Amino acid sequence: MLAGSMHQYQDVTTMIHDLILVIHNFLVPIIFIINIIFAITVVFIERKNPTTTIAWLMALLLLPVIGFVLYLFIGQSFYRDRMFHVKKEDDDELTQIIESQKKELFVHSVPATHPISDSYKRMMLMLMESNKAPVTTSNNVRVFVDGNEKFKALIEAIQGAKDHIHMEYYILKDDEIGNEVFAALTERARAGVTVRFLGDGLGSAGPRKSFYEPYLNAGGKLAFFFPSLMNISHPRLNYRNHRKIAIIDGKVGFIGGFNIGDDYLSRVPEWAPWRDTAVQVTGHAVLAMQIRFFLDWNYAAKEDKAEYAARYFPDEGAMEDTWLPVQIVSGGPDTYWNPIKESYLKLITLASESVYIQTPYFIPDESIMDALRMAALSGIDVRIMMPAKPDHMFVYWAGYSYIEQLLDAGVRAYTYDTGFIHAKTIVVDEAAASVGSANWDVRSFRLNFETNAIMYDHKIARELKEYFLADLNVCSELTAERFANMPKKIKLKLSISRLFSPLL
Repeated sequence: MLAGSMHQYQDVTTMIHDLILVIHNFLVPIIFIINIIFAITVVFIERKNPTTTIAWLMALLLLPVIGFVLYLFIGQSFYRDRMFHVKKEDDDELTQIIESQKKELFVHSVPATHPISDSYKRMMLMLMESNKAPVTTSNNVRVFVDGNEKFKALIEAIQGAKDHIHMEYYILKDDEIGNEVFAALTERARAGVTVRFLGDGLGSAGPRKSFYEPYLNAGGKLAFFFPSLMNISHPRLNYRNHRKIAIIDGKVGFIGGFNIGDDYLSRVPEWAPWRDTAVQVTGHAVLAMQIRFFLDWNYAAKEDKAEYAARYFPDEGAMEDTWLPVQIVSGGPDTYWNPIKESYLKLITLASESVYIQTPYFIPDESIMDALRMAALSGIDVRIMMPAKPDHMFVYWAGYSYIEQLLDAGVRAYTYDTGFIHAKTIVVDEAAASVGSANWDVRSFRLNFETNAIMYDHKIARELKEYFLADLNVCSELTAERFANMPKKIKLKLSISRLFSPLL
């Protein structure tokens, strides 16, 4: 009996030994060769940003298996040109549309009577030239910092729709607010209104088919941006459509940071109260948002493209008694430059008094760091607000490491200690502000599709600044002393997260 057990033990030991030899002699060399191939791809084919390149090389060489998996799912981008050639065709059509509608819809010359025209007209021109972002002037803007108010206004606008409803959101959840929104969309579709909803294939992957059945049966149209996550040769964790846009009848638009989910209305205790920012726009800026939706919809819904019909671009949406300049600026991997990052940089460099930033994720590149540092050293009041609790741990600690580096220059930073802050805003000098979907991180600048509304208006900028100052009442300042007193374990997390931050 004992001899039999020993024999079985020897057999198992032999099998384990043979398996180790197979791994050592065959799998390890194969993994090493694959990592070398990916390293060559990163350096010579994709030509990534040098900082990102170094980070990926470290991941591939120091963490062979883990680095390989990470690169496969979130690193490779050599499919980009092929994936977005359809979008380029639509962008060319957009150029023609703008050229044909300049006189009717958009204003290129900024009146000298406008109090901020001299300071910001160069920024307006830059974004018009680099991003096809016309300056729309006949607008009214309403700011939301509470999800309940924002979705109340959105649902009321949906219920009042007469012709069409166009919506694209990164996250859609099958919860209370998700069902409220789709009940309203279903009712309008049943009434004969053209309704299109574009979700992201990853962010909106939660709801089951049964969630959409009433909406689809009523005639609603549905599409998803990059829906497939199962193709191992081209996994799509990058290139997400992170935009949050709604257009009602071409006259009313919503844009900002709120996704469609109960947590965004402070209904999930873990994250409540949720602090976010969005704006409702009435006027010609809605037409620019409409064009953005058409470009995204026609790329995702290849079998059900929407035509640029006149009904979607009504002239009567203008606010004739107002002069509030708004630019709708979009960025993503389909743009050679980084228009949203450039708009952030331009706003910082134009500041003469203050720069107030709110963001859930802060992983800037060197250009943003330099701009913030130089602004603070010039005596400008630069403040950054970010969450006190993480929803993405590595991103959270990496953000802290960048904040620590800016403190020496005089930048002041704060953690939002009550609930979670998800707002993506910058307000400068009570003169101009940006509200939208783009975070202050590498992912929003290079990998995701984002859209912001930039408003050149004292009243709106002052309102957003006042919200920032009010939020300070529930914040704690991140001081040099606070960093110095952090446990060594936390400092180690900051260092490691900072090292891999270009990959996040």
